[in-house]
Amino acid sequence: MGFRVPSWAVSISDYSAKPNIMKNQFAANSNRIRVLIFCTCLLSVACAGVIVSAENQTSTLPQTPAPEKTVEQVQKNIQILKGLPQSQLVPVMNFVSVSLGVKCNFCHVEKDGTWDFASDEKEHKVTAREMIKMLLNINKTTFKGATEVTCNTCHRGRSHPASGVPFPLPPPAAPAAPTSAEARPKETPPTAEQVLDKYVEVLGGKAAIDKLQTRVMKGSWLAANGMTLGYEVYQSGPDKVYTVVSIPQQGVLEKGFDGAIGWEKSSAGIRTLEDPELFYLKRYPDIFKDLKLKEQYTRLSFAGKDKIDEKEVYVLRGTTPDNKRERLYFDVQTGFLLRRSVNVTTMIGVIPEQVDFDDYRDVGGMKLPFTIRVSSIDSFFNSTRKFTEIKLNVPVDATKFTKPAGAEVKSPSR
Repeated sequence: MGFRVPSWAVSISDYSAKPNIMKNQFAANSNRIRVLIFCTCLLSVACAGVIVSAENQTSTLPQTPAPEKTVEQVQKNIQILKGLPQSQLVPVMNFVSVSLGVKCNFCHVEKDGTWDFASDEKEHKVTAREMIKMLLNINKTTFKGATEVTCNTCHRGRSHPASGVPFPLPPPAAPAAPTSAEARPKETPPTAEQVLDKYVEVLGGKAAIDKLQTRVMKGSWLAANGMTLGYEVYQSGPDKVYTVVSIPQQGVLEKGFDGAIGWEKSSAGIRTLEDPELFYLKRYPDIFKDLKLKEQYTRLSFAGKDKIDEKEVYVLRGTTPDNKRERLYFDVQTGFLLRRSVNVTTMIGVIPEQVDFDDYRDVGGMKLPFTIRVSSIDSFFNSTRKFTEIKLNVPVDATKFTKPAGAEVKSPSR
């Protein structure tokens, strides 16, 4: 619902009385009435000015986005997950699937290629409801509502949690090596701001980043199933992207986002993208997403050191305006961003996504990663993108991002 200025006004009461009474009143209180009239007129003018100013500014105020629909408003037969945002439904189902090591058909009914997700025909679905109800109650009563216990806490990739201790037992951990008698000097850790400043510097500097307007990347997409696809990405500004994926023996798959509408075009036709596909497509349009990091967080702090592939990294911990928790991992030696992990908190668990950056090379005075690996609980979105060519600030046809005209086809069930 957009912001609306209330319709209101101030009026002066119209007093009427007999002439002789009014004469006596004005004679006795002339000074007081003059002051009252003067103040009331000033108040009326001021209020009128406020109304005009508010009406003139109404069109420039930011519009409040409509609240997202919940799953029970969109789907049928929702009993336990009421209140869950619709965009989180598929990620939550994938989280359950990965935690139990099963596929969708473990709980849901599929007949002749058509899914009946509302059906309660399978006993596993009824059991899943009871299990989710149990973990929600545990978190509410034991952990004050924090999402500490999840499906994965007990299942660990198995449809039935292990109740016994597996043999052979793992060997005990080796004792810690004795420390050197000579105490090492205590290292002074950098601040989060110092780590980000170095990152901006090694990328090419703030001026080079601010000058960035378009980016074109070409290379290959290695899918989770091992298939290698041709891949092209065209980006413009913070919110426009167009991708082309060449699939062997199937043709070309195009996807685009013009800042408002996400779409896909394939041999089957044209369709509008919905969550979670739209979420993942919108994850990458902003060419500054992994370059301008500082302004993306409401809180950001230094969280210590760690290692990635034997490389020491500084870890920053941040919280985004939409309350997502992220960790950023920077190479201690080079200053480059090596990993970005995002955690989305849902009612049944914290859903992670990890993006790794590698093979930084010089591109027009900037250093950019030529290898990007995306790891998600949904293997459909897992991929390794290897680029052979990246160009910056080259002309990009604006029509590439616009949804093509044509007959709309339904989104396939997954």
